[in-house]
Amino acid sequence: MFDNSLFIVEKIRKRVDELYPEIVGIRREIHRHPELSFQEFRTTALIRDYLLKLGLKVEHDFLDTGVVALLEGGGSDKASSLVALRADIDALPLQEENTHDFCSREQGRMHACGHDMHTAILLGTAAVLSEIREKLPGNVLFIFQPAEEKAPGGAKLLIDAGLFQEYDPSAVFALHCFPDIPAGKVALHEGGVMAAADELYITVYGEGGHASAPHKAADPILAAAHIITAVQHLVSRVTSPYEPVVVSLCSIKGGNATNVIPGKVAISGTLRAMNEGVRAQIQERLRETVEHVAKGLGCRAELEIVKGYPVVVNDPETTRALRESLVDYFGMKDVVECEPSMTAEDFSNYLQYCPGVFMKLGTGRNVAGKKDMFLHSPFFDPDESSIATGMGAMSYAAFSWLTSINNAQQ
Repeated sequence: MFDNSLFIVEKIRKRVDELYPEIVGIRREIHRHPELSFQEFRTTALIRDYLLKLGLKVEHDFLDTGVVALLEGGGSDKASSLVALRADIDALPLQEENTHDFCSREQGRMHACGHDMHTAILLGTAAVLSEIREKLPGNVLFIFQPAEEKAPGGAKLLIDAGLFQEYDPSAVFALHCFPDIPAGKVALHEGGVMAAADELYITVYGEGGHASAPHKAADPILAAAHIITAVQHLVSRVTSPYEPVVVSLCSIKGGNATNVIPGKVAISGTLRAMNEGVRAQIQERLRETVEHVAKGLGCRAELEIVKGYPVVVNDPETTRALRESLVDYFGMKDVVECEPSMTAEDFSNYLQYCPGVFMKLGTGRNVAGKKDMFLHSPFFDPDESSIATGMGAMSYAAFSWLTSINNAQQ
């Protein structure tokens, strides 16, 4: 680590500690008032006000909610170098069941995926970096993105609205709470780290009739049962055992009486894959299986596939560089390797345009007898000490990346 970098590390650590109580308060305020995708108006106003007080340039509105802001560094003649940092800001339609005094005050809405943590962390990062702006050898683009939880996702909409036409970051970084990783640790993985996700909607059409005479009907419930069983072979008998793939059918609806064979059954579920080629292969085989099984039982079936987010692929070279920087900041023991997960994230859309890294932030509590609930649980309760970890990670990631770009250009 260079002397200047050592100075910046200590500066960031000190400022993170000083800001921590304020940023925890902001996190709790956001948590009290969760807003669903595309409805994050209160959160947007809070973010905008905070960034303006820091002296950042809040850019024009790309979408109705969310904020994009620019911090201009002054530590180099090459201040055109740009790194982007992203946080998602929306909540989930879920009733909170925790007992804190800062629990959600909005009926049926909760920050159960940590987006309140992400937003607070990135606001804290903006505060830290604004105080060392004269040392920053480049600019930092802060993306507070709406609607990560609702397809097609805010990332794609921001890109379609011209975000990366107006800005050309050399890298983009983000983090996400993970309660199965201990608080105080940051986890990285090169390559595919989160899955592509598609929504599956199957409709089976038959000919209804009296349950006492099934031979006079075409039973879509029977066909649906065979379809559900048949698609399970796709993972074990079509794809390699070394390829992570999940097909889960999670809902089936049809009929409303004990003595009536219905005319239609609806099934829905999800497809997850870590490889875009495998994803396309399974989509094709799903369609064939659904249609042919139904036909063999005298019914007709249609499959609608709503394509979701692509695979989140951490650029290997950028990930290695980030790992080295985070080790400089945290030490070797707190920067760990993580396994890929089959959850999905629309951060993948940014990675289609520039290299970047999606970090997993440990938020797990080490409390005897307490079970940390996973993401999207009504009991999701991240360890707030990880806010300081996240602020340090994002702040030093931006500084070290811009420094490396600046050094490479000299």
